[in-house]
Amino acid sequence: MDAVESSSSPYSPPSLRHKLRTTVCGCFGSPSLPGSGAERPHTGSVRAGQVEATRGGHGGVQFQEIKTELNDTPKTEVFACPVCYEPLIRKGPPGMNLPAIYRSGFKCSKCNKSFTSKDVFLDLTVTSGMKEYSELKPARTELFRSPLVSFLYERGWRQNFNRSGFPGRDEEFQMAQDYFKPVAGGILVDVSCGSGLFSRKFASSGAYSAVIALDFSENMLRQCYDYIRQEETPMNTNLALVRADISRLPFASCSIDAIHAGAAIHCWPSPSNAIAEISRVLKPGGVFVATTFLSTPTNSGPFSIDALRPLRQIVGPVNSSYNFFTEGELKDLCISCGLVNYSSKVQRSFIMFSGQKP
Repeated sequence: MDAVESSSSPYSPPSLRHKLRTTVCGCFGSPSLPGSGAERPHTGSVRAGQVEATRGGHGGVQFQEIKTELNDTPKTEVFACPVCYEPLIRKGPPGMNLPAIYRSGFKCSKCNKSFTSKDVFLDLTVTSGMKEYSELKPARTELFRSPLVSFLYERGWRQNFNRSGFPGRDEEFQMAQDYFKPVAGGILVDVSCGSGLFSRKFASSGAYSAVIALDFSENMLRQCYDYIRQEETPMNTNLALVRADISRLPFASCSIDAIHAGAAIHCWPSPSNAIAEISRVLKPGGVFVATTFLSTPTNSGPFSIDALRPLRQIVGPVNSSYNFFTEGELKDLCISCGLVNYSSKVQRSFIMFSGQKP
């Protein structure tokens, strides 16, 4: 997620009408699709597999079945329990696409915790399903859970990054793709994906077997879904929306081929914990690519001076500022978390850096 302020823009949020309708199964207490008006029954065995989306009334989307074989027996998944990291057991239609994920139930056989889709995304946070307990993240994280910021993100906010040297969506995408060439055809996770600015491009590129758009912000994921609908992306595209904590990634160790984090690390509560998690879930040879703002006198004030940087530990928690790093700090962070083959590209205060799991 990101830190540069947007130019003023009127807020006229779209009606988040996620009226998805289905007649296909779920399990583990899965709720009905938004707007369907009915619970999803468990039907044992059906024929679904691939799906098509057609426009329903009032801007809704209706999933229609295409007859292909569906094995509805429980099986292990790339998804893991965020509590104990045991691979989740999935029951429902196979596939890493929106309707298949929505119609599936996920359960941890070790701690007996169940996970289902909420709205249009699968919630794999530790707090998923809790009824009484709630917690707040640092202000820089909570900011992006706001409906207003989520709505504005691709409507002016992100475009302002060019002032700091960010090349822009298309060029940044191609730069990342160059880094990801060794893992083409694998599973890519776009962490802190925001409104899916890059997730959608990775998915539509056809270069990956599946793309998982992952963010902690519910409203960012809803915006991502809205953009998918507006762009008329086929609903059986291998793109899943998942809510998760960057410091508690819901994936089995050594299960992911590629991880992308666009303009995000400066917003993370603990970048070291996050990079350690990224290193854990990457397969041997897996690639991590990220962009962020380098520390400058403009965004870091006196803390851009090496001698004063240790004082951030004292002042940082007080002013709730973003974390901006030097290139040396980013390299040290990646290497310390077990990544190798560090490389970077810098343009003013923009940096794209990469590391690989040995």
